[in-house]
Amino acid sequence: MDVSFISVNAQNSIRIDANGTIIYVDPFQIKEETRDADFIFLTHDHFDHYSLEDINKVLQNETSFVVPKTMDKKVRKNTFAGINHPVEPGKSYSVNGLSFETVAMYNKMKPFHLKNAGWCGYIINISGTRIYIAGDIDDIDEARAVKCDIAMIPIGGFYTMNYKEGADLINAMKPQVVIPTHYGTVVGSPSDGENFAELIDKNIQVELKLKF
Repeated sequence: MDVSFISVNAQNSIRIDANGTIIYVDPFQIKEETRDADFIFLTHDHFDHYSLEDINKVLQNETSFVVPKTMDKKVRKNTFAGINHPVEPGKSYSVNGLSFETVAMYNKMKPFHLKNAGWCGYIINISGTRIYIAGDIDDIDEARAVKCDIAMIPIGGFYTMNYKEGADLINAMKPQVVIPTHYGTVVGSPSDGENFAELIDKNIQVELKLKF
């Protein structure tokens, strides 16, 4: 599958060109001011996922923000453009013609991402292609239940799954393509991507988008 329309900047900072509609997820370490975001999806409010400096580089007046309901007030207070669409885990939505579903985003046995925080991963539907962007998770039941064509999951360890745990999850989910995220910058090693790829079922296409 051609996934050239998806890029990963750092951590979970993702850009999707959906036939000219530009979608950012958790913009972070953005080098150039583009102000081209039609949508900005935020998974949670940690500094490497909710960065006002980087949001302001891609934000335009018409940008639609998709944010967990628990972040809504904070984003409204700190952002001076765009329209908020607060969401909750486990639901389906359509915003300005873009369909997506929310998936719970949390850790199992770690204190960093609590289930009751109401944070969200997303399954974004692009012309019938389902793209799952997990955010910061462990190998949780909600992720295993996701049906998608492209899966983007964290593999850096400590705050999330490591590459071995991530490979177990992907081999169970069986997407057509997997793009690992959240390694080699704040946590994890640049080599985690290659180590992850070696453990993935050969029928699943692995794309390493992070550059070091």
